[in-house]
Amino acid sequence: MHLIPEWSSISIPVVGMLHAPPLPGSARWDGNFDRVRETVLKDAESLVQGGVHGLMLENFGDVPFFPDRVPSVTVAAMTALACEVRNRFSIPLGINMLRNDGVSGLAVAVASSASFIRVNVLCGARVTDQGLIQGIAHELLRERACLKLNRNPISILADVDVKHSAPLASRPLDVEVRDTVERGLADGIIVSGAATGSATDLNSLKTAKHHAGIKPVFVGSGVTSESISSLLKHGATGFIVGTSLKFDGQVSNPVDPSRVRTLINAIPKS
Repeated sequence: MHLIPEWSSISIPVVGMLHAPPLPGSARWDGNFDRVRETVLKDAESLVQGGVHGLMLENFGDVPFFPDRVPSVTVAAMTALACEVRNRFSIPLGINMLRNDGVSGLAVAVASSASFIRVNVLCGARVTDQGLIQGIAHELLRERACLKLNRNPISILADVDVKHSAPLASRPLDVEVRDTVERGLADGIIVSGAATGSATDLNSLKTAKHHAGIKPVFVGSGVTSESISSLLKHGATGFIVGTSLKFDGQVSNPVDPSRVRTLINAIPKS
């Protein structure tokens, strides 16, 4: 199943992360938006030249994150960056508004003609470093319906057992996956490890794939050129990659084009 029309001929889509530096208003903002723009566009260029099939822009540098709605200045900054990326690169773009502002992420996607958004907690509730975060499916899906995006649909990729969080109570992953797909109406599922860059548990991936039905299952952390083969065998249908594509495998470094090419070449050709 293909979420994005441009991926119709791609068997295993790879989405490269654009980790935006601190944006205006955030704790580490240094007052230089030109530098932020240049950093994002340079990483986007390296990812596109390396062969990724999509990009995902994230306000990664805005720690500590708001648990839900972000300030208007963050929405404005992300929209400006997203429009710059879309104007320069033709591959699909996704938006992730940390920590869980899917409604603002959707707004940025609409304004910039992005193709999809990522939502960390679409259903249920999780304990995080931002406190208790609750699902937003009821609001987000209604907002998307009201925007009447039939001509340019924006897909929702939803995390299950999302990284940097813990459940309020023990809950089987298969139940969470089915609820996210059947009751939260997610268009795709993301499985990740415990933290940014952490390897994804193979059994969790297998479980998610089995219970997601026809919905695609992306691996959202810890993807490397060495792990691609095993992840595919356990049910991955796509990848969202950030840390391993940076110089020296450090998330704070720029994207290394050679690492991108190595990862893309590790994917079996259909």
